[in-house]
Amino acid sequence: MADQKEILIKVNGLKTYYPVKKGVFRRTVGHVKAVDDVSLDIYRGEILGVVGESGCGKTTLGKSILQLIKPTAGSIRYSFEDGEKELMGMGKRDLDEARSKMQIVFQDPYSSLNPSFTIFGSMQEPLLRFGEKSKKKRKEKIAELLAAVNLPPEYMDRYPNEFSGGQRQRIGIARALSVSPEFIVCDEAVSALDVSIQAQVLQLLKKLQMERGLTYMFITHDLSVVEYISDRIVVMYLGRIVEMADTEELFENTMHPYTKALLSAIPIADIHKRRKRIPLQGDVPSPVNPPSGCAFHPRCPECMERCKTEVPKPTVIVKDGREHTVCCHKIRGEIAQSGGAKS
Repeated sequence: MADQKEILIKVNGLKTYYPVKKGVFRRTVGHVKAVDDVSLDIYRGEILGVVGESGCGKTTLGKSILQLIKPTAGSIRYSFEDGEKELMGMGKRDLDEARSKMQIVFQDPYSSLNPSFTIFGSMQEPLLRFGEKSKKKRKEKIAELLAAVNLPPEYMDRYPNEFSGGQRQRIGIARALSVSPEFIVCDEAVSALDVSIQAQVLQLLKKLQMERGLTYMFITHDLSVVEYISDRIVVMYLGRIVEMADTEELFENTMHPYTKALLSAIPIADIHKRRKRIPLQGDVPSPVNPPSGCAFHPRCPECMERCKTEVPKPTVIVKDGREHTVCCHKIRGEIAQSGGAKS
């Protein structure tokens, strides 16, 4: 049950806006609302999938939590061994120490490795930064990490261009593990890989998670991948969360019209189980000037007048001890009539 799990990270009212500047004097004339009032809890030891179309704010959310991008407003509280601490506004020294608990695996494994450095050179940087002065111990640690991702230790003396995409991504995962983190953001970590290699990397990530007690935020646009690897799924649209539930619950009892449209696009080999395709009209609106009310209403096949003017609040449905959150006026009205929800 969700209320029995330990919360590792608590995000509340998070906003990350990018200024839009124009003119000779580069005056700010607006903001790109990449993440707009996001609140969620990330439980220790879970794999939280984050999905949505390109530009919905998935990557910005992950980087904002890690403080790689400075959020505009909100709160991010991390549960350390000595208690819960606020990451927003944390000083550089404290933030550097906190980052030893939080790491990221990037989408492009080649661009995340310095082509001028050997693998040893790239992987020793975080070890040096967090206090490992002995070169011998650094080599031993890197050999151990490469073995953990099923690569021979002698690979540390080679350069990134000597490896395949799948091998480079394994190296990226090994580097993320080098400082023994608790929380890892996987930002489209398998999207650049062939399907067969994707399966190997996903199995490796699950194996490492079980062995090391890791917590993942797994960002992807591939719903088949997120169904396989995630314990819970967050669906984002234009910087906001529109639906959030356990993976099985989300796929079996999809509520938000946007999530229904996304799921309808997943290819299914069995012709007897194919879903009816729900095409979305138009393009994703600009985050600089998002629509009033529900941001999805211009493309929503179930839009009501209320959707055009009023931002929907999260409605939480509790079923068998599990919470299913959805932001939709229509669903909120239906659930309120049945008396089966809490706000």
